[in-house]
Amino acid sequence: MAAVAAILPPLNERPIKNTVVLFDVDDTLTIPRNPVKPEMLQLLSELRHKVAIGYVGGSDLSKQQEQLGSSEVPVTALFDFCFPENGLSAFRLGEKLASQSFIGWIGEEKYKGLVKWILHYIADLDLPFKRGTFVEFRNGMINVSPVGRNASNPERLAFNEYDNEHHVRDKMVEDIKKAFPDLGLTYSIGGQISFDVFPQGWDKRYCLNHVEAEKTRPDGVNYTTIHFFGDKAYPGGNDWEIYSDDRTVGHKVKNPEDTYQQIKELFFS
Repeated sequence: MAAVAAILPPLNERPIKNTVVLFDVDDTLTIPRNPVKPEMLQLLSELRHKVAIGYVGGSDLSKQQEQLGSSEVPVTALFDFCFPENGLSAFRLGEKLASQSFIGWIGEEKYKGLVKWILHYIADLDLPFKRGTFVEFRNGMINVSPVGRNASNPERLAFNEYDNEHHVRDKMVEDIKKAFPDLGLTYSIGGQISFDVFPQGWDKRYCLNHVEAEKTRPDGVNYTTIHFFGDKAYPGGNDWEIYSDDRTVGHKVKNPEDTYQQIKELFFS
């Protein structure tokens, strides 16, 4: 894969001009917390010879490295643009771009009050089981998991089924909104066990700021066509805002296999 990347055309010389293709990660490129399949990586490599490609996900870079990269190849070498934490951390051709800080935006006292409320709420939840890491602090957001991010893959599936029936995350989000109506926060449900909390406007659309800034670079491209593939492309899902944005061409997918087929049909048929 590294050898293939070495002979890639520069961004401003890709055959399909002025086009970038962005992907959600979980349930779009790979199953949550599972490694991407080799055939998906091969297809993405072939696609990268036609257009610029990138991913945008809520998790931090280390988790995306586990899913998309390998011990030999960093994930930042596999995509032209990497947007962990919705683009609040960002990489262009392997180089880190400017980032934003959630804690700097909200302030320490408001942050402590929010986290204290969340932990009390989760402590009172009656769930079939609970594991560890209920609040995970990231650079641009916090991730909240009522069951705990230390849940195993079978436990994640079990909680997801329970949540689909009992709407634990939906109710918790509504209760946080009532408790903190003036913080200016957005709550976005994604994956199987958690939801993200971040300032309004810091959803996945944030990465489009980096895409639009490309046209100001001497070697940059004015990306007039931005494709986005995601599975949570419905109101309340964490792909909805960027999927429905006027600047993007949205593609809703069911799973990685569906993503694979849609890429083949759109770019290789």
